[in-house]
Amino acid sequence: RTEFALKEIMSSGGAEDDIPQAERKTVTDFCYLLDKSKQLFNGLRDLPQYGQKQWQSYFGRTFDVYTKLWKFQQQHRQVLDNRYGLKRWQIGEIASKIGQLYYHYYLRTSETSYLNEAFSFYSAIRQRSYYSQVNKEDRPELVVKKLRYYARFIVVCLLLNKMDVVKDLVKELSDEIEDYTHRFNTEDQVEWNLVLQEVAAFIEADPVMVLNDDNTIVITSNRLSETGAPLLEQGMIVGQLALADALIIGNCNNQVKFSELTIDMFRMLQALEREPMNLASQMNKPGMQESTEKPARRENPHKYLLYKPTFSQLYTFLAASFKELPANSVLLIYLSATGVFPSGRSDSEGPYDFGGVLTNSNRDVINGDAIHKRNQSYKEMHCLHPGDLYPFTRKPLFIIVDSSNSVAYKNFTNLFGQPLVCLLSPTAYPKALQDQSQRGSLFTLFLNNPLMAFLFVSGLSSMRRGLWEKCQDYLRKINRDIAQLLTHSRSIDQSFLQFFGDEFLRLLLTRFIFCSATMRMHKIFRETRNYPESYPQLPRDETVENPHLQKHILELASILDVRNVFLENTLDDY
Repeated sequence: RTEFALKEIMSSGGAEDDIPQAERKTVTDFCYLLDKSKQLFNGLRDLPQYGQKQWQSYFGRTFDVYTKLWKFQQQHRQVLDNRYGLKRWQIGEIASKIGQLYYHYYLRTSETSYLNEAFSFYSAIRQRSYYSQVNKEDRPELVVKKLRYYARFIVVCLLLNKMDVVKDLVKELSDEIEDYTHRFNTEDQVEWNLVLQEVAAFIEADPVMVLNDDNTIVITSNRLSETGAPLLEQGMIVGQLALADALIIGNCNNQVKFSELTIDMFRMLQALEREPMNLASQMNKPGMQESTEKPARRENPHKYLLYKPTFSQLYTFLAASFKELPANSVLLIYLSATGVFPSGRSDSEGPYDFGGVLTNSNRDVINGDAIHKRNQSYKEMHCLHPGDLYPFTRKPLFIIVDSSNSVAYKNFTNLFGQPLVCLLSPTAYPKALQDQSQRGSLFTLFLNNPLMAFLFVSGLSSMRRGLWEKCQDYLRKINRDIAQLLTHSRSIDQSFLQFFGDEFLRLLLTRFIFCSATMRMHKIFRETRNYPESYPQLPRDETVENPHLQKHILELASILDVRNVFLENTLDDY
């Protein structure tokens, strides 16, 4: 391929003999690096998506070649312009591939710093207008490359909470799509317009706006910061387990999504990450750092993001996570999915008798439905039942289920005596709040951004920055007190305390209790199904219905002037 390309280039650039040897070598070397880079990049698709070690050396080699290619085209730009006819969009393509590499490295490692690296390359493409000449060429496939670049850039900006950049990109992408469909009369116009609609809905999913004094929107980040998780008091007896791996599964019908992330998945993945740090060097090769360079703080837990997985996909990833889980580590499973209810009556009450949550059926469901109609005794096939998770309770397991049938997982049995906790969403919300489900679940919002969720259930849709920060400070105090309630409790199940040594899990547990206490005190949350539950059950009087915590919630409501939304004498109502 390279030989042919070379002959083409050399013959078009004048007589082959006129070209100095050194320049000819430059073009040959560039063609070799370009071919090699494409070959390695395409090979990334064939790497297994699960398992954490097999892919690292391959990624390292790919980064090596792209680093050389990027530096090479910088050093020899003049020769490549004259002899190879290097176009600006081709430089843009190389930068875009490097951005994609960093983004995929983030997906594989969960290290947020690589998102910053992807952002810097994508930004450079835009600032230097690498793709600006594409529209002058009569080649629709080149314009599609440009559109895809925009879509990828938007995903990275969303993950970094750079909403102002996202809005600019969406406007530019919209103009580009209009120009593209007008010029080429293509069939993929509907798909590209759908991309625009999805990202617009994604940006507007937050139910509350925080405003500066000049009415610009404050961007709030919900990753774990240094002051995020309540600190452990001296002498607190908690487990030493660390969250090492997480499966984040999204299979809700009709929920806002962009790329392959539902809004619930997006919120939960941020709740399991620390604030990103900038990497030291621009082209620092991931996975190649010496151990002495490693940051002192603990890494983010590794994550798999599974959008609408089939049962077999889900089970494969789950088994891979389970197999690679280090000693003294926890596996977290987050399920945001439509509930599947048992179709027939069952005399027994086993782990396959309560239904579960939906898994994707690749084929049309009609065939499966026909079988069900014939025989009510069969269990639901495209469903993750509580019993399906039993084999994985041989290691510490932390489960979060956000679903209309979350209570199916209340009937868990701890067979192996390992730490096991399930946090379960309400199965229904009061009518006044139901129309919000498309913009993400209220339960997951509480776990990701408890103050925003609190404002939303209090009927507030915007807030000044100063008041927001004052409330955040107060919420940190509430979290500290909840942590004390948990660790001082005499009757709490030990599983909760065994998970409490991990910062991420500690924050999720304290937010869960805050969510549950808030809903139990709220005037419109009056049915049992409106409240979160857990397995094992928490001692209510020491946690979610503790008078001290209730007083704090009323105090937070007073700061916001929404005390009338909550019951004053909650304990008397039970």
